[in-house]
Amino acid sequence: MKSDINVKVVKFGGSSLADAKQFEKVAAIIKSDKSRKFVIPSAPGKRFREDEKVTDLLYECYELAAANKDFAACFNKIKDRYNSIISGLSLDLSLDREYDIIEKSLGNSPERDYTASRGEYLNGIILSKYLGFAFVDAADVIYFGEDGQYDVEKTDKAIRDRLSEFEYAVVPGFYGRNADGNIKTFSRGGSDITGSIVSRAVDADLYENWTDVSGFLMADPRIVENPMVIETVTYSELRELSYMGATVLHEEAVFPVRIAGIPINIRNTNRPEDSGTMIVLRTPIEKMCEGITGIAGHKGFSVINIEKDMMNSQVGFALKVLAVLAKYNVSFEHIPSGIDTIGIVVSSSALNSHRHEIVDEIRKAVNPDNLYIEDGLALVAVVGQGMVRNIGTASRIISAVARADVNIRMMDQGTRENNIILSVEEADFEKTVRVIYDEFSV
Repeated sequence: MKSDINVKVVKFGGSSLADAKQFEKVAAIIKSDKSRKFVIPSAPGKRFREDEKVTDLLYECYELAAANKDFAACFNKIKDRYNSIISGLSLDLSLDREYDIIEKSLGNSPERDYTASRGEYLNGIILSKYLGFAFVDAADVIYFGEDGQYDVEKTDKAIRDRLSEFEYAVVPGFYGRNADGNIKTFSRGGSDITGSIVSRAVDADLYENWTDVSGFLMADPRIVENPMVIETVTYSELRELSYMGATVLHEEAVFPVRIAGIPINIRNTNRPEDSGTMIVLRTPIEKMCEGITGIAGHKGFSVINIEKDMMNSQVGFALKVLAVLAKYNVSFEHIPSGIDTIGIVVSSSALNSHRHEIVDEIRKAVNPDNLYIEDGLALVAVVGQGMVRNIGTASRIISAVARADVNIRMMDQGTRENNIILSVEEADFEKTVRVIYDEFSV
């Protein structure tokens, strides 16, 4: 991380920009630090539990329009949301022209991605006006190629060239322009990706991602009461935790900044005094001996158990089994094995639609002595770069789980020794997470 921070790219999520009061908080955060030069807004999120996200309303409008149904009432909800923000901020701004353009598009030839992208587009116009920053349409600087992937070189150059014209600017998140010139969106949560792309293009010193939590938590707060915030996490640790169900940052948002070596800081818009979580390329030396970083996992797994004498001497045995899974588009999670046994952990939902066909084809492919499927399993990942330097980490995990009277069905450790995966019965999932957290949080 650079010692002198001159340029920060800051992304604000939907909850951070849900209404006028949240806009005021965001503006105060941005104005408090002159290095916060480029701002990536999401569309307005929920103001309260029963509220609707603007992006969801836009998708609803599209579905109605595509079915030749009246979308006026739905679109009026969207206009009311934006108009209430403008009114609450006392802005001299009208979005009537933009509303007309969107309504005409819906009425004539509705396009799903274009419609969905207007949430960020309209919010970006409002935020740029409120901040006094330049507005740069993402469709003019973020490009997708013929393959549907964003064009890195073209995008980097366009962003650098355009943003070099302004000291401060707002670039809406979530969308860009495809090879045909039409609007194309990223997957949901894609404003995180936009922030990462802009950070890379301008060679930012830091990418701040502002949301409604004070950083990345050590465990799921729905399972562990008031879990500790992770102060520092590496990109590889984040990848492991995100894959196992921990969701704070869009997974694809990591890669552009990781390549460029730009750190990410997860912050809380409602508690700007909290330092949040810093996501970095390498673990700081002082953190290397702290043991685990976080715990994540989820339910809904099955294991295909295969037994066959002299399996280890049969070249290509596993390949034949995996070829059957690939045929039915089923990916594996883990493959613990012995000399004469192999267990392939897969998502139960992916397996169920072709369960019988997969079993029959595996039998034909490798002629096993025994083949059976166990359902109702959960995976728990214990992640931490410091695990490799701490003797006894695995022992502590096993002991903690045993004291809770939980049976570990399988255990697997990655070759980088920064994660240990446990398989337990689904009924024991929450208990397992809690006892491991308690073991390492003291």
